[in-house]
Amino acid sequence: MFGLDQHLAGFSDGASLLVVVAVACLLGLRHATDPDHLAAVTTLIAGTRERGSVLAGRLGLAWGGGHAMALFTFGLPIVLFKAYLPVGVERGAETAVGVVVVALAVWLLVRWRRGVFHDHLHGEGMRVRSPLQAFAIGLLHGVGGSAGVGVLLLASIHDRAVAVAALALFATCTALSMAALSTSFGLTLSSSPVRRSFHRLAPILGTASLAFGAWYTLGALNMAPYAF
Repeated sequence: MFGLDQHLAGFSDGASLLVVVAVACLLGLRHATDPDHLAAVTTLIAGTRERGSVLAGRLGLAWGGGHAMALFTFGLPIVLFKAYLPVGVERGAETAVGVVVVALAVWLLVRWRRGVFHDHLHGEGMRVRSPLQAFAIGLLHGVGGSAGVGVLLLASIHDRAVAVAALALFATCTALSMAALSTSFGLTLSSSPVRRSFHRLAPILGTASLAFGAWYTLGALNMAPYAF
């Protein structure tokens, strides 16, 4: 993002295995904070109250697990054979990511409009997404970002075995980082002050995610400036 990935990957050029491992971990941590990741995960866990941090962590880990599986599966041919996904496939995956973010945001706004969050404060239950659904969304999300990962690793790592290990670490660190971030989001959303005012916060989160998802979709279709 904005050249930071390339800067981090540059540290591993000709460096020792330990440095390469550290760089792969840092890339994973950095990748987890991409705005499209945060938008998707925020709308995934928004509204979870019962054991909010635990459920949010499970959703985040499932989302990150799907994302990591796609990163490694589609990044492996890039690392080993410089075999990239066709441009059309990559663009389609990125477009689908934007559509998913929009869909999650719309569903959050629909639940808010129906009074779900306000009703929950009075003891009514709330249905939330399952880890399997989060895993599927993460899987799709990972396909869209696989080519960029391969470029970063191939640009700085010449030993194939080390490159594969770095790719695995990158994917693993991304998954664990998303779980940690989701847990922290869950702790925040389930705190008393936020819980009492979430029915007012939900439309802000939903609208912001909706706008970002629309921009991301248009960017993937080359219809708007695209920074990712």
